[in-house]
Amino acid sequence: MYSRSLKLDELVAKTNYFLFGPRSTGKSSLIKAQLPRAQVIDLLEDSTYEQLLRRPESLSEMFQDPKEIVVIDEIQKLPKLMDEVHRLIEKRKIRFLLTGSSARKLRRQGGNMLGGRAREALLFPLTWYELDKHFNLVKYLNYGGLPIIYDSAEPIEDLKAYCKNYLNEEIKIEAAVRNYDRFVRFLETMALNNGQEINYEGLSSDCGVPARTLEGHIEVLKDTLIGFELMPLTKTIKRKAISRSKFYFFDTGISNFLGQKLPLNEGAKDLGISFEQFIINEVKAYLSYSRKNHSLCYWRSRTHEVDLIVGKSLAIEIKLSQNFKPEFFNGLRALREENLIESYLVIGRFPREGSLDGIRYMGYETFLKQLWTHQFNL
Repeated sequence: MYSRSLKLDELVAKTNYFLFGPRSTGKSSLIKAQLPRAQVIDLLEDSTYEQLLRRPESLSEMFQDPKEIVVIDEIQKLPKLMDEVHRLIEKRKIRFLLTGSSARKLRRQGGNMLGGRAREALLFPLTWYELDKHFNLVKYLNYGGLPIIYDSAEPIEDLKAYCKNYLNEEIKIEAAVRNYDRFVRFLETMALNNGQEINYEGLSSDCGVPARTLEGHIEVLKDTLIGFELMPLTKTIKRKAISRSKFYFFDTGISNFLGQKLPLNEGAKDLGISFEQFIINEVKAYLSYSRKNHSLCYWRSRTHEVDLIVGKSLAIEIKLSQNFKPEFFNGLRALREENLIESYLVIGRFPREGSLDGIRYMGYETFLKQLWTHQFNL
């Protein structure tokens, strides 16, 4: 097992937690590794589920040691159990870790979110930092960082199984979708538009889903953590900013498979999009694991674009190129005229780092090493 950056043992030592993340990111393995003495109640076990469905109050009878952490796995399968969890936190001071792939079902079915008595943590696919010497850029850009996929001898076959059994079935059920084929086309269209601005009319035309329905479908992907919106920075004055958001999938392999893009070879346009997605997801994971609350956005005017902006601290242009070119600075220079962001950076596959006109450039490995070792002022 890879050493994960999320330290569950340190988090639950402080208070109760929800642990959310897409399927197969490694939640169960992480719990076994970091909380070996925890009492795990798995709602995927039929007998356990049936017992707690009939008698939620029997939860307390399952504890072998009330002083140990109690893990309830797949809590969204039984939202009404949350009332009993709440009672045990209040009356018996039991410490809980509640895991699942989505908070959506809990909230939608009126699940008790514990009134601020539990914090939320997210688990992402394997990161560059976690893979360490096992990281291979081309492999990661093609197949992503889900542990069962990254270590697979047949990653495309396993991506196919993941997408069929999880995305096309479970998320379809979550979305209450009646037209299966149309929903599959929606997923494929979103994957083809991964990293692009959301254009509801264009998406509707491409996948045959009414524009008024698309917003709800996209919300399902966001709520189940399969994707996220990167919002635009619109506060610029000298240049009018584009106001559309972008959509990214949580994992490069998932979006590549759904979009039928595999394999991605050197020089392919989609490889550059995958690299951009990879860097943005790394920053997103770092901020989450470090418990930092910086917003992420991008900026585009009619003539310039900056791929990622981290709070007010850092603006990043992301290039797959191995050769640095001065024109990579154009978007950052235009944004710098607004005097909104503290520092500016170009990331690529450059063999060395440097600076030009006060803007730094460096290879992605240098950037990620500095990011994960907290060398940026974020």
